[in-house]
Amino acid sequence: MREKSLERKLVQAVKTIGGIAPKFVSPGYDGMPDRLVLLPLGKIAFVEVKRNGEKPRPLQEARHGVLRRLGFRLYVLDECNQIGRILNEIQST
Repeated sequence: MREKSLERKLVQAVKTIGGIAPKFVSPGYDGMPDRLVLLPLGKIAFVEVKRNGEKPRPLQEARHGVLRRLGFRLYVLDECNQIGRILNEIQST
């Protein structure tokens, strides 16, 4: 599945459960995740969307590490069937 298609499915799934998933753009700070997932009750996570089997680049991995050390949840999404699990995990935190 193409990255854009997978990203659209994530945005729609988040919307279905009452949240939003804005595109995360960080000028001057490359390598940040693609989407913020903001769910009811103040639940938040970052999601990096990749084509099936594709891995984050080294700079992306470094940024992911910074976010995780700060205590944020961060997911790498590369298959449609991961969306439900990811959203369930975010909701349960």
